[in-house]
Amino acid sequence: MAVYTHLGAEDLADLIAHYDVGTLVSAKGIAEGVSNSNWLIETDRGRFILTMYERRIDLDDLPFFLGLLDHLSAAGCPVPRTIHDREGAGWRTLDGKAVALIEFLPGVSVERPTPSQARAVGAALAQVHLASRDFPLERTDPLDPSFNWHTLERCGEQALASIDPMLPGMMDMARRVSENWPWDLERSIIHADLFPDNVLMLGNRVSGMIDFYFACSGAMAYDLAVTHAAWSFDARGASYRPEVGKTLIEGYEAVRPLATRERQEMSLLAQGACLRFTASRAEDWLDTPSDAMVTRKDPMDFARRWQFYAEAGDAPFGARG
Repeated sequence: MAVYTHLGAEDLADLIAHYDVGTLVSAKGIAEGVSNSNWLIETDRGRFILTMYERRIDLDDLPFFLGLLDHLSAAGCPVPRTIHDREGAGWRTLDGKAVALIEFLPGVSVERPTPSQARAVGAALAQVHLASRDFPLERTDPLDPSFNWHTLERCGEQALASIDPMLPGMMDMARRVSENWPWDLERSIIHADLFPDNVLMLGNRVSGMIDFYFACSGAMAYDLAVTHAAWSFDARGASYRPEVGKTLIEGYEAVRPLATRERQEMSLLAQGACLRFTASRAEDWLDTPSDAMVTRKDPMDFARRWQFYAEAGDAPFGARG
């Protein structure tokens, strides 16, 4: 369970009393997530999500992350707003750690999205991109293609081969992605991690987009490529689902049409997305003991996607319907 810090009933009740959300009724730890402690909070006036920031979050970035939620929610995007305390603060500290209370949004994450659901996700992503163009804060992407390429290099060929013999040969592909990266595409604030488990759906409607803790300033088309790679394959990345990939792009372009240059670069952008997740998962795989009580994510799930995009070229990103 992703609850690294224990908070007793009195601690939680005292914390919630600093917010105008009613009286605490119950609190339940949430198993999802790997970086922070999370609780589902229920008061006599509704439900909320309480997050304690444990690791992988620079607290100097909290004004960006939480301010972005408020900005997007105010613009009508399906994004949870931050609940500010009675003094107007977006977060508080408890035992030296930052905590934030966030709006609870209904919905479920889908494991095998339908084309209609993919279309809705594409449209919601474009809505976020347009709404965040006037967000006043910026954050540099710490996981750019050069960083990810060098992450694979730091792992080393022998260690990568111990994961899968295919991986060492992908370092040349990583270098080519980094050296040819289109840095001048149109930018906004991007989610950068919009996997199916970060989207809540009610039927075919997106009811919530969550976990913006990789959000940064970046190319909007790259964010679409990340989402395409995350949504358009089976879990192992072994089988591409063209009906999902196609409708995801169509949904996005119904709100924000891609520029010609963006479309031309989509294959490379998708390979860059796969490089990112291949590299981070390979590093985690090697750094996590095999007997640790953590489920390691297989980097080959995205290495296979990467190989697909490298071979398919522009085909998955064909002309608009």
